[in-house]
Amino acid sequence: MTLWPHWIDNRREVPRDFTETTPIYNPSTEEVLAEVTLDDGTALEAAIRAAASAFPEWSATPVLERARLFFRYRELLERHRQELAANVARENGKTLQDAYQEVGRGIEVVELAAGAPNLLKGEILTEVAHGVDTTMVRAPLGVVGGITPYNFPAMIPLWMVPLAVVSGNTFVLKPSERTPMTAMMLAELLAEAGAPAGVLNIVNGGKPVVDGLLEDPRVRAISFVGSQPVAKYVYETAARHGKRVQALGGAKNYHIVLPDANLEATVDALMGSAYGAAGQRCLAASVVVAVGPVADVLIDRLHAQGDQLVLGPGTDPRSQMGPVIRDAHRQRVLSFIEAGAAAGARLIRDGRAGVPERGYFVGPTLFDQVSPDMVIAQEEIFGPVLSIIRAKSLEEAVHLANRSRFGNTASLYTQSGGAARYFRDHIQAGMLGINIGVAAPVAWFPFSGWKESFYGDLHATGRDGLEFYTEKRVITERW
Repeated sequence: MTLWPHWIDNRREVPRDFTETTPIYNPSTEEVLAEVTLDDGTALEAAIRAAASAFPEWSATPVLERARLFFRYRELLERHRQELAANVARENGKTLQDAYQEVGRGIEVVELAAGAPNLLKGEILTEVAHGVDTTMVRAPLGVVGGITPYNFPAMIPLWMVPLAVVSGNTFVLKPSERTPMTAMMLAELLAEAGAPAGVLNIVNGGKPVVDGLLEDPRVRAISFVGSQPVAKYVYETAARHGKRVQALGGAKNYHIVLPDANLEATVDALMGSAYGAAGQRCLAASVVVAVGPVADVLIDRLHAQGDQLVLGPGTDPRSQMGPVIRDAHRQRVLSFIEAGAAAGARLIRDGRAGVPERGYFVGPTLFDQVSPDMVIAQEEIFGPVLSIIRAKSLEEAVHLANRSRFGNTASLYTQSGGAARYFRDHIQAGMLGINIGVAAPVAWFPFSGWKESFYGDLHATGRDGLEFYTEKRVITERW
């Protein structure tokens, strides 16, 4: 069985001594692809040392040269995009088309990074007093760390690494131990593009590696994406150790459908949002609030399209929906289906039936007559389960959505500009969609969750991302 390595100083490092491993499964087939060693701190120490050693020279590299690295990196990512997508489909289970789009969204951030000479410019104000000028410039932080989840093994590392590295920092990445293989491909392509040794390092592991990154004084900032409880832990622990933190957590995304919505387009958007990536997106539609008489016809159409979805291995081009990541997660999703039915919700489509025999599959699941107090309306399920709540008005629907402790995204389906304006001004979420199923902003804007969906001040991507990885230096001069 292959032992999956770390990546330190632009080299694969297979540990000689280790105490614990965990299998990397193909969730579509339950095949073990490799065994990943869970670091006890030895590799993390080497990675931080390598990053710290590389920082002085890399931070002194002209910003034009750093930007040109990402022009070259973009070309390599495009050249290997199909290969990267196939690897995502294999270790994560999402369909090839979904994986291909994921890699493309990551490439957008690389394109943003390539514009760093413009984005990192400072400011100057002359004659703030007689003969006195003041200048503000941005400086890199040093060694920074990233902790990424299994559901976007290509995109989320690409949210972090390009913006951090083009700003002059060096990086230590801990990918999910469930999906570490794509991160290695990304690192090797960055080295091929010309990144010096030590600029990007990867350490595989679990909580001990996370805690090591959070507590080590040489690591100046932490970027995290994962579940809400862990996001809160990362934020509190890293902040207690004096670090800058952006911690993106869980979600419970409400989508509101008004009677005037274009039903065909709305159903297509909801299907892709709720069941794409088997519901394992932090922007997945989880609850639909159907306003007035639209509910019955909406449910009929969602049910019919759910019956037509083709479940299968992510690597099979015919598949329209893949599995969830592990059997333990599958059992968790099934427990929510059982809880919803036991609470009195009407199970319109049962995702427990009609799934492939092998693989960690849950079919499209649809509940009607869900009340706002049910657990399936409140908790993040992170699976292909969609709940329908009925409301009498847009105002009531917005009120129901705002009861959620999460605030990642929300969408409204309507043809009314007035309704869209009311929604925009009153909904409590950071990323809004109008007739959009997955309201993920492009790389030039921040990924701006609210409430318990985000802990920190500066968000990932956009100018926020570059601000997060730099600190301001202000010089006041008299000559």
